[in-house]
Amino acid sequence: MSSKKSINKVKIAISGKSGCGNTTVSRIIADTLNLKLINFTFRSLAHEKGISLNDILGYAVEDDSWDKEVDTRQVQMAKESDGCVLGSRLAIWMLADADLKVFLTASPETRARRIYSRENDSTLEAIEKFTASRDIQDHDRYLRIYDIDNDNYSFADLVIDTDNISPAEVAEMIISELKKKPDITQS
Repeated sequence: MSSKKSINKVKIAISGKSGCGNTTVSRIIADTLNLKLINFTFRSLAHEKGISLNDILGYAVEDDSWDKEVDTRQVQMAKESDGCVLGSRLAIWMLADADLKVFLTASPETRARRIYSRENDSTLEAIEKFTASRDIQDHDRYLRIYDIDNDNYSFADLVIDTDNISPAEVAEMIISELKKKPDITQS
């Protein structure tokens, strides 16, 4: 006999590249389902240490300990929580016991526009170049450190192209998929 898990005790892993909506969608789902939001990233670590995101990204190219610290801490936070939404680049790979693994996609142009609209500290062209460069660096680091190919997310329970749908619609799709799982109860 399998035990059922209450929807407010689930662990949801949401991944995608920068600008796909991971953070926004994760926040909406966590709020809607009253789950803990875990979104500890390089940006969080930079803020915590009082250095710039660009500095951390530069350090991470040469020193794997930056990735390992972020990844270890976010997975530990998820394991210690009763229920959570873990939103990160590698969440679906790192949180093996997630009840639902979701990968978000968007075109490079959409991603750059979204990053530009939230940060607005550079030109759209500069953000497009930075994002493309960061994608390559991230991919190479994840392969080297963890043997993870973040372009292969075929094992995800749900893959959503976020180009033409709102974060609220994406969150609704994820919650709907979660509710279809036979081992999840609505209470």
